Amino acid sequence: MGNAQLLSIHVHPVKAFRGLAPREAEVEPWGLAGDRRWALVDDGGKVATQRQQPRLALAAAELLPGGGVVLSAPGMDPLTVPVPEPAGTITLDIFGDKVEGVPAADAAAHAWCSEYLGARTRLVHMDDPATRRPVEPEYALPGETVTFADGYPLLLASAASLDALNSLIAEGPHAAEGPLPMNRFRPNVVVGGTDPWAEDDWSLLAIGDVTFRVAKMCGRCVVTTTDQAAAVRGKEPLHTLGRHRRLGGKLVFGQNLVPRSRGTIRVGDPVRILE
Repeated sequence: MGNAQLLSIHVHPVKAFRGLAPREAEVEPWGLAGDRRWALVDDGGKVATQRQQPRLALAAAELLPGGGVVLSAPGMDPLTVPVPEPAGTITLDIFGDKVEGVPAADAAAHAWCSEYLGARTRLVHMDDPATRRPVEPEYALPGETVTFADGYPLLLASAASLDALNSLIAEGPHAAEGPLPMNRFRPNVVVGGTDPWAEDDWSLLAIGDVTFRVAKMCGRCVVTTTDQAAAVRGKEPLHTLGRHRRLGGKLVFGQNLVPRSRGTIRVGDPVRILE
């Protein structure tokens, strides 16, 4: 494990949109700086995801200094959206969690999102991740919070585990769908130089000088079957995960992390397994 290192970093400024791949990122208590601070919300207050809207995979958001975003998508003109003033929050529903968020101040942002999805939609910003939403209680420590991510501040994935999974897919009935790229799993950090599935046994690790608690394995959903470049779905990897990576009723790939310290992580940083 002495050669384990950080291969890539991924930040998703708008939940469910395509991610960015910076060479370095600031780690905050609730995740990577700028990650999933924005989300799209339907008329009923539910946060939009690729589970219901796979074409969100084709939309992108450039992250601006200060936290604003530039939205872009096929057939749409780019739109710059500044961070709204922290006033007039609305209640969002994200997998049953009730969370407060601040709608974008410019009506053009909501119109842009509504036009792209073909349904009335609002663009909402999380103004204060320190207080807005706790990590999933069953696996959280007191005071741990998260943004609009599915449940945890960061998701770690292993390049070796993806290689192993792709080898299994190649032996199965849907081999033509493989090999799958890492973006199917939408991680924040990808590590290399480890054995396949070694991450299953980690409980505490450091990337560079930043320490992370391993909260739980990540149960995977239909989003992983969505081609992130075409927004179409197949059978994999869920078919193969169901045969080889089923744990407690979940199909698992990757580990959910919670930062234990602040700092900067950089591509190429050593990864040390502490526990």
